[in-house]
Amino acid sequence: MSDSSGDEYEGHIEKVEDNPDDESKSFAELGVNEVLSEACQRLGWKKPTKIQQATLPPALSGKDIIGLAETGSGKTGAFAIPVLQELMEHPQKLFALVLTPTRELAFQIAEQFQALGSSMGLLVAVIVGGVDKVAQAMALAKRPHVIIATPGRLVDHLEETKGFNLRSLKFLIMDEADRMLNLDFEVELDKILKVIPRERRTYLFSATMTAKVSKLERASLRNPVRVEVSNKYKTVDTLKQYLLFVPQKYKEANLVYLMNEKAGNTFIVFCSTCNSVLKVTLMLRHLGFPALPLHGQMGQAKRLGSLNKFKAKERSILVCTDVASRGLDIPHVDVVINYDVPAASKDYIHRVGRTARAGRNGVAITIVTQYDVELYQKVENLIGLRLDKYPVNNDEVLLLVESVDHAVKLSASEVKELEKSKKSGKKTSGSAYLDDVDADEGNSKYMKKRKGGRQDHGKMKVKRLL
Repeated sequence: MSDSSGDEYEGHIEKVEDNPDDESKSFAELGVNEVLSEACQRLGWKKPTKIQQATLPPALSGKDIIGLAETGSGKTGAFAIPVLQELMEHPQKLFALVLTPTRELAFQIAEQFQALGSSMGLLVAVIVGGVDKVAQAMALAKRPHVIIATPGRLVDHLEETKGFNLRSLKFLIMDEADRMLNLDFEVELDKILKVIPRERRTYLFSATMTAKVSKLERASLRNPVRVEVSNKYKTVDTLKQYLLFVPQKYKEANLVYLMNEKAGNTFIVFCSTCNSVLKVTLMLRHLGFPALPLHGQMGQAKRLGSLNKFKAKERSILVCTDVASRGLDIPHVDVVINYDVPAASKDYIHRVGRTARAGRNGVAITIVTQYDVELYQKVENLIGLRLDKYPVNNDEVLLLVESVDHAVKLSASEVKELEKSKKSGKKTSGSAYLDDVDADEGNSKYMKKRKGGRQDHGKMKVKRLL
């Protein structure tokens, strides 16, 4: 598994055409038992998705599966249903392990397992970084039926937690395998594969089939059924996609203009770095916008706090890195703004896929400066579309520049304070402010303290809410 090649795999994959005129079978007709079929109905899964139709029959008959499918295709159900059906027939603790690249995706998968297994007393443990190891060791000591983990933290427990092992494991599921390998989890995956039984069932799901993923497949699966949902690199018809080409010096002002123009909607704003997320979040807050940060350097409690606030519609703007671009199912997102063009063009598909979900309409706007043209052209080549230009009133943008620039300077200063506080271990005003993401009144209190803030921020807020 040490192959560093990322070339596309050329082996045979059965393609499943995404044809809406196809007659889809019910879960029961695919072999799903009555209890789980009823659970699917309770979750609102009226018909199996294409990936579920293709994988459930062979999976339920005992085959290993390799599936190529994007997020939002229903693949969690494709691997959770066979695991739970087999668990009902052969009850056992430490029955299945699901490996996933990110903490947020791990928690979301756990929610779906718990919802599907609610009537059977299913015990699920989530083992990810950023959470107290002692509490996790106690959860593992209860011998859960299903463990959902990021590879690094699971290896920590395999090596350090007394009495914990996976020698009785019956199922291994590797979700988002391409991303796990891109995040350099190869060493951890090797260690895990060495300590789990060879006699097991294995499901591997990936958005793309690279040489690395192919090597992982050969190392971990036996004669798998290979399936690909053929809508890869397509965006849904209900998504309206736009390009906003702006000079670099007016980038922030154009972002605020979009927030004003799309007032009343829910937004996800994607940035390329954790530092950029902090600056944009603080800038928007100074201008009265209810923005929440989400990035990989935040503690797990704060990440979940931001995510839960956004999911509950208590805050309407989530500013994040690509940690939120895959796997997160938040149906009510109206607008995705690519504040930074993604460095990996495939990430564009995942980002804009956060809106226009489950048949809803959505808007995606990508801000492109003179320094982003080459990256943006790669995105257009990938999706096979020339995006329409988003109409902007430049006079209104220019009216925002002075206030926005002031907010940008304040946010940059606070980010420096945060960096100093990390080195010294002391709290600063900026760090206290960002820690307060769960306090509804935190923003107004903080704004009152900022005597240097411009008074016209309030006017911008009023305009945004009208």
